[in-house]
Amino acid sequence: MHLVKLDATDSTNQYLKELILSKTVDDFTVVVAKNQRKGKGQMGAKWQAKPGMNLTFSVLKKFESLNIADQFRLNVCVSLSILKLLKNLSVPDLSIKWPNDILSGSSKICGILIENIITGQQITASVIGIGLNVNQTTFNTLTNVSSLKLLLGKTLNLDELLKHLLENIESTFMKEDYATNNALWLAYEKQLFRKDKPSTFKDANDEIFMGFIRNISPQGKLVIELEDAILKQFGLKEIKLLY
Repeated sequence: MHLVKLDATDSTNQYLKELILSKTVDDFTVVVAKNQRKGKGQMGAKWQAKPGMNLTFSVLKKFESLNIADQFRLNVCVSLSILKLLKNLSVPDLSIKWPNDILSGSSKICGILIENIITGQQITASVIGIGLNVNQTTFNTLTNVSSLKLLLGKTLNLDELLKHLLENIESTFMKEDYATNNALWLAYEKQLFRKDKPSTFKDANDEIFMGFIRNISPQGKLVIELEDAILKQFGLKEIKLLY
């Protein structure tokens, strides 16, 4: 594992992608920044983090053969690796808000952004960006956001957290069957936020509807049970969980 430490960069994902283009980069190269000026989440959402108080980093994972149809397996592996770390710290009431936000209660404490490098129908490499709120205690106008310090009542060592989290991620991807292991998939589904609870959603047409989150489709879509026991799948841009 090769670790690149930066004082500041616009985006660790972008920095790592540019690094890949400029030279040969080893598998599990990690770029970590004290200050990520333009961090982003899913669908271009901005990730806000105060310099030097949180973990903002990206990991390069190369693949010999990973079908693009299995790309959601990456979300599963990374999410479970983060959950393992947080459970060991005794962070309360953990869950995964599909597709890849980690919550404590109803507050977001971690976000994941995976960007894949694709050749034909194969993923040759992925840039895995992770933002974990650690020692930050104020979040300006953001709501439903928390940090490990707020939840645990103590300041944590960022280097130690990074070390343990990277060990979890590497350990998960070292398993030969990570791309086919249904136990990992079921463990991810079990941790879904509001799974099997009546919830309110908004679709792409701003229509409000009720339903129950049941599971995740093989393509990584959210499967919701609607009225009359109808199961419907929704992609990332097709639905928003309201409460």
